[in-house]
Amino acid sequence: MKFDTPATTNPIDRLKVVGKPTNRIDGPLKTTGTAPYAYERHDVAANQAYGYVVGSAIAKGRIASINLDDAKAAPGVVAIVTAADAGTLGKGNFNTAKLLGGPEIEHYHQAIALVVADSFEQARAAASLVRVEYVRAKGAYDLAAAMDTATKPKASFGVEADTSVGDFASAFASAPVTIDARYATPDHTHAMMEPHASIAAWQDDKLTLWTSNQMIAWSVGDMAKTLGIPKENIRLDSPYIGGGFGGKLFIRADALLAALGAKAAKRPVKVALPRPFVTNNTTHRPATIQRVRIGATADGKITAIGHESWSGDLPGGGPETAVAQTRLLYAGANRMTAMRLAVLDLPEGNAMRAPGEAPGLMALEIAVDEMAEKLGMDPIAFRVLNDTQVDPEKPSRPFSQRRLNECMQTGADKFGWARRNAKPGSARDGRWLVGMGVAAAFRNNLNGPSAARVRLDRSGIVTVETDMTDIGTGTYTIIAQTAAEMMGLPLDRIVVKLGDSAFPVSAGSGGQWGANSSTAGVYAACVKLREMVTEKLGFDAATAIFADGKVSVGRRSAALEKAADDSELVAEDKMEYGDLAEKYQQSTFGAHFAEVGVDAMTGEIRVRRMLAVCAAGRILNPKAARSQVIGAMTMGAGSALMEELAVDKRFGFFVNHDLAGYEVPVHADIPHQDVIFLDETDPTTSPMKAKGVGELGICGVAAAIANAVYNATGVRVRNYPITLDKLLDKLPDIA
Repeated sequence: MKFDTPATTNPIDRLKVVGKPTNRIDGPLKTTGTAPYAYERHDVAANQAYGYVVGSAIAKGRIASINLDDAKAAPGVVAIVTAADAGTLGKGNFNTAKLLGGPEIEHYHQAIALVVADSFEQARAAASLVRVEYVRAKGAYDLAAAMDTATKPKASFGVEADTSVGDFASAFASAPVTIDARYATPDHTHAMMEPHASIAAWQDDKLTLWTSNQMIAWSVGDMAKTLGIPKENIRLDSPYIGGGFGGKLFIRADALLAALGAKAAKRPVKVALPRPFVTNNTTHRPATIQRVRIGATADGKITAIGHESWSGDLPGGGPETAVAQTRLLYAGANRMTAMRLAVLDLPEGNAMRAPGEAPGLMALEIAVDEMAEKLGMDPIAFRVLNDTQVDPEKPSRPFSQRRLNECMQTGADKFGWARRNAKPGSARDGRWLVGMGVAAAFRNNLNGPSAARVRLDRSGIVTVETDMTDIGTGTYTIIAQTAAEMMGLPLDRIVVKLGDSAFPVSAGSGGQWGANSSTAGVYAACVKLREMVTEKLGFDAATAIFADGKVSVGRRSAALEKAADDSELVAEDKMEYGDLAEKYQQSTFGAHFAEVGVDAMTGEIRVRRMLAVCAAGRILNPKAARSQVIGAMTMGAGSALMEELAVDKRFGFFVNHDLAGYEVPVHADIPHQDVIFLDETDPTTSPMKAKGVGELGICGVAAAIANAVYNATGVRVRNYPITLDKLLDKLPDIA
């Protein structure tokens, strides 16, 4: 099915199932511990052995020698795999460094060997006996020190490095009111609950991987390219994923080494990366240094806006696209954005929840508040004044929907923004300095081709099959809701099967494109199944109504299952897209509000309450969407106040590489959170009229908290995370 004209009325608009707050159908499995995650698939292959990864102890250099004798002689050892005996390996499209290193070392904890044994304990013990001699080379590990060597990168995921509209330099120089400030965001790790894990088994020349992966088709392609075998010889199965946040978009060392280990051991092998390897061996959100310049008239109209960002990655890697939102968020005739990429020998930088916008808004939305203060304007009024209903870099291109101002105003009313004291440090609650902050939320809507197969059996059960994944986002449920709505069935007559590369290729989970894209693919398959059903029953497809388990035209009706009396009906289709995303700028918008308390004596920061107002098209399942947003808000609070991968700039690794050292929010850190979804549909995005929301919920949160801390204390922190040491020496005058 081709979606190339805006959607009109269709069966989804009945909203009997879609749009209703619905419990997740996979919830009972997960809450009872019976959902089979990758490492727990004990039943899928007999005689499983255990692999333990040996990682490089240096960040850059080469292996001079590797001695495996003691490890091979250790109890229970079945096989050991290194680059020297793994044969010729390619490199996938989505990996910057090789997944199995040696003799050259590209980053710390790059996998250099896998020890396979009968038990996990035996494999781990034997791995400690592998003796490696290295020749260390000088590496670059400090972004600030490498800024001068940074160069203009190639386009990353379609995002160009630089844009320019008008004459930014002249407009900024002549603006009556200006701000020019620098901000920094640190390296972050995904910190998902489930580590990267895989089980691999070979049958002749065919490989099956039970793995934890967000993008099945991408990873089949990369595994095939790495191993040098046809894609048809690889099956990936990933029905349940314990969190990804972008860290499982691509295959990692666990998957490749499980496959190599299984071949060497001639039996199935399972590999899970220990937490330090999740941090140093896989991907992370790269640190940024950002410069934001804004020029405005005395009455607050932006005349010039410029945003530059520096980030680093391994040779051949890409930038953190932190300037992306600045190209679209506010009006202004003269504009400039630029990204520069330094070569750093740290582990690979790549996508983490809302890449680009999440760290970019951490800077931009503080700068906007600073500009509003210089102008003597309310921060919301300043944002509203500089709204635009067209792409400011391409004024002939309107937004399909843009209700940022409504998000701001709705949130201000709900949050009690009018009670905010604009003078920093003037509101107190006992020993606590109290402040409120706001920030805009922005994330582009992305659609991808997505296919599904639907089956109707003689008992009236509809089964949906697609390689779409559920990373804890509620995909099983919204796909079931879509099929139920289209076929006129209750949810208990829908079966959803996900995450298997044997199924039709979906958009996968990432970039908040998964929900709208995958349900659109199910919609397309259900349209085809409806046509098959009406033809079988002798009804007119154009006028047939599917409801309450029946198909009706006028006074005639028949049970849906009658169409499958003779044999199961199977329909498959793929939703593809025309140029609507080029004619209209499709984006999601929101407003984040935060109230904080800062202890006047210690500088301790406590978030007291939070509110998100989101405009993101049709909300397919408000209950799941709310959970996505409050989870994202929690993650944003972590970015604001505590999350930072500490870099050892001498030896090139992340020091706090586990969940004891890498701070993330716990229950006690998070207060009451509220979420409001504006009632909205966007017919330009898909027949579902939906958009993504899972990443919108993190975008702007950290800046809202930073702005609240400033309102509470008068201390402006531009270097995240906002820890008490950055406040303490400035508090006494205020306190």
